[in-house]
Amino acid sequence: MSMFIGEALAGEGDEVAHIDLLIGSKSGPVGVAYANALARQSEGHTNLLAVLAPNMAVKPSTVMVTKVTMKGMKQVVQMFGPAQAAVAKAVANAVAEGVIPKDQCEDLVVVCGVFIHPAAEDDKKIYDFNYAATRDAISAAMSGRPTADEVVAAKDSAEHPFRGF
Repeated sequence: MSMFIGEALAGEGDEVAHIDLLIGSKSGPVGVAYANALARQSEGHTNLLAVLAPNMAVKPSTVMVTKVTMKGMKQVVQMFGPAQAAVAKAVANAVAEGVIPKDQCEDLVVVCGVFIHPAAEDDKKIYDFNYAATRDAISAAMSGRPTADEVVAAKDSAEHPFRGF
């Protein structure tokens, strides 16, 4: 498959994490999205590589895309700090656990959309919730979950936590 798609929500309150991600070949549409995310930065949307530490970018190469406009250095530091560390660790653990095949790490790239609420305060929660959501989104993407049958079965009983009514 040329594109794996995953989504997950973890946590609560202003530190809630919502991850949308794509995993695919560098030579396919995800590779194009990856390159565009790095090459086409815009004010308030500073995309960045997921790194375990400076000079230690994860494999498969992962670009984090901001899902909300960064409106101050507090949000930027949260993205470049606890969120970046969490996404990087989740990707590295997915490889270590075989969820992402190690022998495909040089061919694959990940585009990871990250949400940081402007009122988020607790860096530990930002880390924990983004780690959990990224881990779950990768697992869903690589296993093809939810399946069409699961979606159809849940369509009348599923409740969106932010639908507003």
